[in-house]
Amino acid sequence: MSIWQVRLMKSLVCTASIVLGCCASASAQSGSTDESWLPESVRGVFDDPNGGLGRLAKGVLGPGGVDAWFYLPTRDEPATPADRGYRFDEVRFTSADGTPLHGWFLPAKTKASMKPKGTVVFSHGNAGSLGYHLGLVTWLVDAGYHVFMYDYRGFGKSGGEVDRRGMVGDVRAAFERARRLPQVDPQRLISYGHSMGGAKSIAAIADEAPQGLRAVVVDGAFASYRAMARVAAGRLGEQLASDELAPIDHVDRVSPLPLLIVHGTRDAVVPVSQGRELFAKAAEPKTWMEIPGAGHNDALAAGGDGRHRMLAWLDDQLRGKPKAKQ
Repeated sequence: MSIWQVRLMKSLVCTASIVLGCCASASAQSGSTDESWLPESVRGVFDDPNGGLGRLAKGVLGPGGVDAWFYLPTRDEPATPADRGYRFDEVRFTSADGTPLHGWFLPAKTKASMKPKGTVVFSHGNAGSLGYHLGLVTWLVDAGYHVFMYDYRGFGKSGGEVDRRGMVGDVRAAFERARRLPQVDPQRLISYGHSMGGAKSIAAIADEAPQGLRAVVVDGAFASYRAMARVAAGRLGEQLASDELAPIDHVDRVSPLPLLIVHGTRDAVVPVSQGRELFAKAAEPKTWMEIPGAGHNDALAAGGDGRHRMLAWLDDQLRGKPKAKQ
């Protein structure tokens, strides 16, 4: 097979997966379970991994051949914290393998007489660079928390290319850099991961929790990469993806650190069933926060009390002594 045929095949599978995923999201957002938008012949192609397209895709791409297509990185900077009225510092650091990484440190908004409550290390979702995710964390700055947010390899101003194992290493590197920032109390760290960021942070924390980490929050996270591939592209997508470093295989080892799992019931990107499965596998201490009617990006903002509930939960975790992993 010529190189242009390989590229065409990759484009076909990738484009079809994205289109199906977008259509499924639109259907879910409308509250409809009707699949009439998708022709029976097309559904059949993706639900038959042993059909012609399935055999060709598996032959060209191999097991795990679509792993890199979980990520939609961009190199642009649509906004900075200053555009929203927040002070920030640019932070440069490196991952364990030497990949250069980039992040922003946003100092807490507190009265002069008050200390910041702690530092939230934010791991963002799979699409876009830092500037696309500001709305998920600025409320924490207003609530008295420092925020350190960063781009994985292949995203924004960070170097390298997307790679699942390397990105888990980037999470660990972000914590190490955050705890060495002069404004940060290294014994009052919080992990907050949204969507894919929740998946990466669970894998990073499970085997060796960062020093000073007091609590872990994941919002709209999934349990399995293969399950998500099936959501987007049927059984064919599932068979082309791998479950290496899947959160479901690591979440029970987050304990004894307290874990909060947040999920909206109308999440059209990651079904709430994925969050429930993740919570069921997690060990105590754990807390489930299901937000009725909320979608993928607004679970904590929807309904009015999600953010207050999370802040109250964080207060409880920071009040006690740190829980070290054995």
